[in-house]
Amino acid sequence: MLRQELTRPEMAVLMLLSLDEAVAAPIVAEMSAVELKRLREVAQDMADVPANAMSLVYTEFLARAKDVVALPRGGVAYLRHLTNRALGESRSQEIFLGTPMSALDRVSMGDPNTIGSLLETEHPQLVACLLSQMMPDKAAEIVAALSQEKQAEVVARWANLEEVPTHLVEQIAQALSEELPSADRGVVAPLDGIDTAAQVLRRIDNEASNQLLERISESQGDIADKLRASMFTVEDLRALPARSLRLVLKEVPQDQLILALKTASEELKQKIFASMSQRASELLKDELENMGGVRLADVEAAHASIVEAARRLEGDGTISLTENSDLV
Repeated sequence: MLRQELTRPEMAVLMLLSLDEAVAAPIVAEMSAVELKRLREVAQDMADVPANAMSLVYTEFLARAKDVVALPRGGVAYLRHLTNRALGESRSQEIFLGTPMSALDRVSMGDPNTIGSLLETEHPQLVACLLSQMMPDKAAEIVAALSQEKQAEVVARWANLEEVPTHLVEQIAQALSEELPSADRGVVAPLDGIDTAAQVLRRIDNEASNQLLERISESQGDIADKLRASMFTVEDLRALPARSLRLVLKEVPQDQLILALKTASEELKQKIFASMSQRASELLKDELENMGGVRLADVEAAHASIVEAARRLEGDGTISLTENSDLV
């Protein structure tokens, strides 16, 4: 019997499938690996849907888009973070001058060594929650100020975070500063712990981050593997110098490269096209345009093969994935 209701994951799958590729690709790029795998599982299991499925999906989407009010990552603090990234620190300070400073802001502006000393005796879970709400550069400095044992405990717990109760951040910040405004204890901030923890590890020098990952591997090997996988993604190829990018592409079979570009950002596509000869780039564009539908699992596998090639080249000292300059 035909089902008359759709689950929200099923709606998400149908919505993505209904969109033009140019519209859907940026959306997919913003999703976590866990979310994409969930959608893949749902798509594989979907057998029948109501005849008016797309009408239901669009109606639900419009209703939720109209009614939802979301402050996903900490209100003013996150807005200031976005402004800083978009306009620079100087312009950000000018815009936010006069905004009441929260306890978290004050902690973020403190000396990393002093903060590290204060956090050394705090529970690793609480420290992870606090650091996850800071800008990665600042969080990396504070992590570096912790003892090696504490570092491993904090980063491992951080990587396991999926959402952060805002009242926990309040409690920790209030212990370090007395001026954090009250917040609704029922509010939680969604968080991709693996991704944000990996961002911090990328800002620590290679030797230190490798040692930290080894210590995490001793007790949580799966978390260490996920962190390693998130420390470099296909989209990070955009930051590589042209020579390093060409070296990576030489290691990737053409069919895998085409699959990987299926959901790549336009910026990455153009970067790759520019690294090739005109003839090679035209051939690649033609193959990409003529490619039909592909399975998400195949695209993920292609991404993984490119990342593996890049890591292999970094491992033998041929390129650097953490600096925008070639090693040789």
